[in-house]
Amino acid sequence: MTLEADRIIDRRRLKRRLTFWRIATVVALVVAGLAMVGKVDEGSVRSHVARLTVEGLIISDPERDATLDEAAERDRVKALIIDIDSPGGTVVGGETLYRAIRRVAEKKPVVAVMRETGASAAYMTALGADHIVAHDGTVTGSIGVLMQHADLTGLLDKIGIKPENVKSGPLKAQPNPMEPFTEEAREATRGVIMDLYDMFVDMVAERRSMDRATAKKLADGRIYTGRQAKENGLIDALGGEPEARRWLAEVHGIDEDVPVQDLVVEREQSLIRRLLDEMEGKALFSERLKLDGLVSVWHPSLK
Repeated sequence: MTLEADRIIDRRRLKRRLTFWRIATVVALVVAGLAMVGKVDEGSVRSHVARLTVEGLIISDPERDATLDEAAERDRVKALIIDIDSPGGTVVGGETLYRAIRRVAEKKPVVAVMRETGASAAYMTALGADHIVAHDGTVTGSIGVLMQHADLTGLLDKIGIKPENVKSGPLKAQPNPMEPFTEEAREATRGVIMDLYDMFVDMVAERRSMDRATAKKLADGRIYTGRQAKENGLIDALGGEPEARRWLAEVHGIDEDVPVQDLVVEREQSLIRRLLDEMEGKALFSERLKLDGLVSVWHPSLK
C-alpha cells in the first residue's frame, strides 16, 4: 500500500510540473507574439518618414541620440523630419543633438521644420538638417551663448552673513554668487563663452554656406522672424511640414503619400527631467550651472 501511494504522489507531482511548463510555454509564445505585433505596429515592415519632435529645453540626452542612431540604420526609414518648437537649451544639449542629426543625414535626407520658436540651441539643432523650413512668424536666430550669474554679496552683507571660501586658486568656483565677480574671473569666463560662440558661428557658416564674416554679423544674439531668416539665408523655405514633404518628394523622390511615423524615445522619465522640459528655458539658470551649464537659449522676459 505504501509503494502504491508513493507512485500516485509521484505521478501527481509530475503532472503538476508538466502543467507548469505547458503554461509557461504558452505565456512565452503569447509574449513573443505581442512583441512581433508591436514591431509591426512600429513600422518594421512598412516604409515611412520618421519624425523627431524637439520641444522645450534642449539638454544632453543619450537615449534620444541612440534612438536617432537606430533610425539611421533602419532601411524602412526613408527620411527624417525634425519638428522643432523650442527656445533653446544647453550648449552641449544642442551640440550633441546636432551631431546625432548629422549622423542620420549621412545616410538619409533630413529636413527641419520650426514651428513657433526655433532659437539659440534649437536653431543649432536645425543646422543639422539638409533643409530648414520655418513659418513666416517663427521666432528663430538668437545665435549666441549665455551665462547668467547673480552677485549676492551685497545682500549677504545687509543680513550679516559672511561666506568663507577656501580654494586652490582665485578662479576656482568662479563665478560664485557668494563672492565678488573679479575682473580676472570675468575675463576667464568670457574666454570660455566666446570659444563656444565661435563654435556656433562656425556651424552657421559651414551649414548655411556663408563666409564667416557674414555668419558672425548675423550672430549678434538678435532674433529673426521666419521671413527675416529666409531673407538672410538662415533657412531655406517658408512653410511647415507640407513644404518639407514637398522638398523630400522633389529632391529625394520620397512620395508625399509615404506615411510619417513619430520616433519614440523609450525612457523612464524622472521628475527632474519633466520639470526641466516644462521650464522651457525661460528662467534663470544659475541653480543648474554645472559643467554643462552654459546655455544657448532665448527668453524674452525674466520676470
